[in-house]
Amino acid sequence: MMKSFLSRAANRSPKFLATVFAALVLSAGTAATAQESPQLNLQRVELGAGMHRIDAQVAVSPQERQIGLMHRKEMPQQEGMLFVFEEPAVQCFWMKNTLLPLTAAFVADDGTIVNLADMKPQTEDSHCSEKPVRYVLEMNQGWFAKKGVKAGAKLSGTSFARR
Repeated sequence: MMKSFLSRAANRSPKFLATVFAALVLSAGTAATAQESPQLNLQRVELGAGMHRIDAQVAVSPQERQIGLMHRKEMPQQEGMLFVFEEPAVQCFWMKNTLLPLTAAFVADDGTIVNLADMKPQTEDSHCSEKPVRYVLEMNQGWFAKKGVKAGAKLSGTSFARR
């Protein structure tokens, strides 16, 4: 149907068809560019790991979670991203289009870190929680180790209030 519409339109006005084609190419290019830039303006939440403060962007929607920290070239040491899911489940992450080495903390509803996974940039290796979780906190790789934060430690913040 679309082909016959475009054929009829081209027969009447080749200029119209060229305009439609240019608009399609331009809109595809704009969508690709939007996906290739980091998301820097998400809502933020303050978390704690013992005496250490974390300034975390919050990725709640499926699109925000899918993009995550992709395309970021740098991130301050005290910053991270908290991924929030609707229900606890085994969560798996990979690093496609992610330029920074990261550590993922898979976190239970009460803020307890279930497990940690170091992840290499620009890989498609899967890193999963050891049990169902609702939260995943990504930080620069080495942050948790330098602060002595391990599996079993408890994070604080309003995100982990009792449900």
